[in-house]
Amino acid sequence: MATYLDFEKSIEEIQNAIESAKARGDEAAVEILQKDLDKEVKKVYGNLSDYQKLQLARHPDRPYALDYMRLIMEDAQEIHGERTFRDDPAIVCFLGWVDGQKTVLIGEQKGRGTKNKLKRNFGMPHPEGYRKALRAVKLAEKFNIPVLMLIDTPGAYPGIGAEERGQSEAIARNLMELSGVKVPLISIVIGEGGSGGALAIGVADKLAMMRYSVFSVISPEGCSAILWNDPSKVEQATKALKITPDSLKEHGLVDDIIDEPLIGAHRDKKAAAEAVKKYYLDSVKELSTLTKDELLEKRYQKLISVGSFNE
Repeated sequence: MATYLDFEKSIEEIQNAIESAKARGDEAAVEILQKDLDKEVKKVYGNLSDYQKLQLARHPDRPYALDYMRLIMEDAQEIHGERTFRDDPAIVCFLGWVDGQKTVLIGEQKGRGTKNKLKRNFGMPHPEGYRKALRAVKLAEKFNIPVLMLIDTPGAYPGIGAEERGQSEAIARNLMELSGVKVPLISIVIGEGGSGGALAIGVADKLAMMRYSVFSVISPEGCSAILWNDPSKVEQATKALKITPDSLKEHGLVDDIIDEPLIGAHRDKKAAAEAVKKYYLDSVKELSTLTKDELLEKRYQKLISVGSFNE
């Protein structure tokens, strides 16, 4: 069954009425209710607060990396492990085709249901996950294949084992190595982009965000705990952090906003996947016109422009 957030209750009521009308075979009522639903969707989703966008980014029905892989990729073959410790299920890597374009896809996977969430560690990678991602990128570079990276994590796993195996080093190495890879890199925040866990696969020629995604240095819950020691100020923290696509694009921290369906990717996964695929293919087409030296120089200029200032 579909999950509805508090501010989506009016949409849920109309949707339930539509299902009842369909069950009765009342087509006239369905047509009227559908018009009411369209109006309500525009009303609700046209006036979302930053905190409500955060809730949508974390929506349990929102498509994850594996959902996008299955919807846009053909003949996908999974790449496992990083050759030193183990395979981290919180990061998935695939080699396949996207509309005839050979592609390496890397994504952070949160998991659905208790058993799968535990297996995927709630989408919080260990250092071996980032090393697996880097291994996949290096493989793509060797065979001149563009890379699509899908960001969706609350952050890198902060456990003792992860720290012992070099969590910060793995993230830092990815930042360094990805900056010099000689193939097009396209990174998209599909849900929640948290801290270094997102940055580790966020160094790219094109960094985009879905309409209802967030990208932040810390979670709003962590921010409110540190600044105010008050969990009730999460909404205030969300607004202050400026973590929504519009705010980040305004500050030049992301390149583009992908216009997922107004009602959200969680209600129309196929349309969301088509939007991701189109953005990826358009980006590859644009970047493929550059020489390798031009690609690296453009990426370098993009990276050093972040946080620039005038005295």
